[in-house]
Amino acid sequence: MKLEKIETFVVGNPPPRHGGRYFIFVRLTTTCGISGVGEIYNATFGPDLCAAMAVDVFERQFAGNDPHHIEKLWRLTYGAGFTQRPDVTVMGVLSGLEMACWDIVGKAANKPVYELLGGKVHDKLRSYTYLYPPEGDVYPDPDKPNVYNDPDLAAEVAVEMVGRGFTAVKFDPAGPYSIFDGHQPRLEDLELSEQFCKRIREAVGTKADLLFGTHGQFTVSGAKRMARRLEKYDPLWFEEPTTPENPADMAEIAHYTAIPIAAGERLCTKHEFARVLEAGAASILQMNLGRVGGILEAKKIASMAETRQAQIAPHLYCGPVVAAANIQIATCSPNFLILESIGTFDGAYMSVLSSQIQWEDGYIIPPTEPGLGIELNDDVIAANPYTGTELHLGMAQEQVVP
Repeated sequence: MKLEKIETFVVGNPPPRHGGRYFIFVRLTTTCGISGVGEIYNATFGPDLCAAMAVDVFERQFAGNDPHHIEKLWRLTYGAGFTQRPDVTVMGVLSGLEMACWDIVGKAANKPVYELLGGKVHDKLRSYTYLYPPEGDVYPDPDKPNVYNDPDLAAEVAVEMVGRGFTAVKFDPAGPYSIFDGHQPRLEDLELSEQFCKRIREAVGTKADLLFGTHGQFTVSGAKRMARRLEKYDPLWFEEPTTPENPADMAEIAHYTAIPIAAGERLCTKHEFARVLEAGAASILQMNLGRVGGILEAKKIASMAETRQAQIAPHLYCGPVVAAANIQIATCSPNFLILESIGTFDGAYMSVLSSQIQWEDGYIIPPTEPGLGIELNDDVIAANPYTGTELHLGMAQEQVVP
């Protein structure tokens, strides 16, 4: 079996745009006609450039090789151009290609990928969702009350999500994040964050865990101030409280607060996660399988985490192909905690697939179909090209002033 062809797809994510502005998919095909799909999670360069990078890497490292030889293909790409270091762009591209190889390997064996990585451990997978605006668009008018700035509205949506079956909800009211972070939280951000936790806890009681999201906004001392405000509401985690460059800084926060620290969506390869574990910076690892280096790299990270009593909660703010890969790694990992889902995996978000992800009463049911268990819907993808110029995510360009 040899890899012969690559196709790339840059897809606009239709409103309400849960999961980002666009998705970058790849499809690899072998000489014997088996195809596999993958997804690149890369926010650094424009998506068309990332797709072109995928073609370049495929032609240099993957074409003509056996898709079963994932370790070798990974090393060929990781060491290309005399690099051998974590690089978020290279790893994003490699993740998508590696994921597609696993899809091919699973289809060739007529087994789900998780059965080839140790086998099923979990029959169902606990999931959580962000609290999204009920009116639709993920980007509402920031000058009007909405689920992101009004704790009472957030509590109403939290009750609705618990009613659907979720046992955990995530929200991130901690204020803006910028290219100049970390910063000290403003008093208004501290107060709003505490009110979110208070109102949502009062609304859902013990029916759901609270997941407090941040995006590396704070200095160490600022994160401590925030944690002190939140501890009384017993969140399941405090996510990425400081910037990801230095795990020792995050470790200082982890040692200070009783709230578990979750981190990892911006990290790639086992090497960066090893430093997090060695420092004791986080006990919940949030690798994104479209960035971290792929499925096998995620399995290695999960195994390293086991040795430190850490758990995994794969990150998902991208498309449903990464969601499918997350499901595979969660199913076969003993230290799996919870999966990020995009709502209940329905509606416009799932339209790019011709198959569905099974979500029932707060849990995802692992697929029994071979490979990743999904296929792209070429007609919908062709009808929704991304034509914008914005990146997948952005940060404020100005400093946060108290």
